[in-house]
Amino acid sequence: MCRRAWKKIAEEAFAAGHSILITDINEKELKKFAAPWKNEKDRVIVSKLDVTSPSDWKKVMDLAIKKWGKIDVLLNVAGYLLPGYIYEVPVNHIDRHIDINAKGVMYGTREAATRMVAARSGHIVNIASLAGVAPISGISLYSTSKFAVRGFSLAIAQELKEKNVHITVVCPDAIKTPMLDLQKDYEQASMTFSGNTFLTAEEVSKIILGKVLSKKPLEVLIPSSRGILAKIGNFFQQQRLF
Repeated sequence: MCRRAWKKIAEEAFAAGHSILITDINEKELKKFAAPWKNEKDRVIVSKLDVTSPSDWKKVMDLAIKKWGKIDVLLNVAGYLLPGYIYEVPVNHIDRHIDINAKGVMYGTREAATRMVAARSGHIVNIASLAGVAPISGISLYSTSKFAVRGFSLAIAQELKEKNVHITVVCPDAIKTPMLDLQKDYEQASMTFSGNTFLTAEEVSKIILGKVLSKKPLEVLIPSSRGILAKIGNFFQQQRLF
């Protein structure tokens, strides 16, 4: 997800009465966004976070514990995408996709889970993608990283269920954000635009703050119709290999 999406989630979470700790690697952008809440220091904390840094994650978690005594929900939304076929993309972008999209989620989940297991309470929500349900040509690095997020989330859900720590992996279709706009200039990313419509940040936020937080499902595909098609298509694609 890009900043537009997490900003909408933060705004609606605050409006719903939640206390929130908002992070971003761009500290200037973060402080600008949180400026309207400058008098809400009991409910809003901002902190710079590089999701590829385990030490940054520890500092953020410690900050939340110090302020509120526990962490109820961790929402992992950071994302990176560069379209291109594998024989075209720069080598360093392989690392960026895996470091930000996959390892960042793993680092954050580990730090949150450690504290939630101790408290025997908590909910971790990881944002994957429908590109992590069915592989998408032209954004193979992104698709790979989101498959990793989805697989990781489904696996740790089994590890944590007896500790009363819930895991949800959210797999949305393309969302109307600058990340989507970036792909318009890339022929390789044409499959991204195969759907009739695109999700909005508001739609995704409503589902996360509603169904996801209240029911704590293991996996949510948005929209469900495209998600089911992705699973069916991936199944038959795999069968053709044998």
